[in-house]
Amino acid sequence: MGVYLNNAATSWPKPRVVAESMANFILKAGANLARGSSSCRDIKTLDMVTDCRANIASLFGGYCDHDPRYVTFTSNVTEALNLVIKGFLRPGMTVLTSSMEHNAVMRPLRHLERDGVNLVVVQCDEKGYMHEEIFEDELKKHMPDLVVLNHASNVCGTLQDLKALCRICRDKGVPIVVDAAQTAGHIPISVSENDIAALCFTGHKGLLGPQGIGGVVWRPDFADRVMPLIEGGTGSFSHEEIQPKRLPDKFEAGTPNLPGIAGLQAALLWADNEGRDKLAEKLNELGERLLKGLMHIDEVILYGPMNMADRLPVFALNVKGIDNAKLALDLDERWGIETRPGLHCAPRAHMTLGTFPEGALRVSIGPFNTNDDIDVLLDALSTLVRESRG
Repeated sequence: MGVYLNNAATSWPKPRVVAESMANFILKAGANLARGSSSCRDIKTLDMVTDCRANIASLFGGYCDHDPRYVTFTSNVTEALNLVIKGFLRPGMTVLTSSMEHNAVMRPLRHLERDGVNLVVVQCDEKGYMHEEIFEDELKKHMPDLVVLNHASNVCGTLQDLKALCRICRDKGVPIVVDAAQTAGHIPISVSENDIAALCFTGHKGLLGPQGIGGVVWRPDFADRVMPLIEGGTGSFSHEEIQPKRLPDKFEAGTPNLPGIAGLQAALLWADNEGRDKLAEKLNELGERLLKGLMHIDEVILYGPMNMADRLPVFALNVKGIDNAKLALDLDERWGIETRPGLHCAPRAHMTLGTFPEGALRVSIGPFNTNDDIDVLLDALSTLVRESRG
């Protein structure tokens, strides 16, 4: 087996129980949600989904005593962000975001901009960090109806001071939507303590679940103001031809990804059993090892913060004289190291870092990586640098 260092794209491998739980649901459970005769299988499916909602609400410090109703399941974080952004913003409204956002935020905002929504993109610094003073000044200047920000960059791992930014939004009375695609499962987040209007997450990265499942943790009053993106059957209120207003039904038309929810629930329980603090500590130690090693290779240009306190173990780098796509290919073909080159679906972030249009090589660590994996990468990069010198 090679060395997998592309965990910012999706965590791999998954805990074995994830696949086992998904297979068990398909082979032995398999009932649809709220669309049966209340058989034993129907009730078990309902219990499984409710338990997963409750675990997500608890993990992210949900409102109303971690009420599971305020957790909406989607197919991924992109759908979650679209649901929130397009369900809330209307022509004439103003939305503020940062220059470090993924296209899951930028593309729906650019679409709405064409339809009459005023879009303000606040510039982050060259390391991808949003400064509080600049953010607060822009908030005062534009008085937006909504703020949408990522918690950490998918490109270079820069971790924003979420508490400070949320406090500013709360003081100004502006709802904030947080893209937690990279931090969910890695960094503790409390939506209630930070007064987050909607936290959007995906299940297949830091939460270690399967692809195809994500969601939103809502602040109740904000959820009331958001229109559903998709309408249809919910297995409830079937006598009505309008979408239910109650949660979770309001935002969950159609059959959900039940095998995916089963896998996500298994991943949540696995991480709880392993100890989330223990997993986070391991990631930080591996990140520290890689960071120090990269800083000792002269030809490596590293982007983002130069300490682990301000970042995730997600690193963007270039090697002088070697195209990052060629670098990724050589690492894969010669050492079996999987990374990701290019622009990472975040062109504005690369403009901020000074790496547009060439992009960078992204190396991202997961909980199943080892010290040996890091050392193999560092040795490989050192070899390629020596070879490039001729």
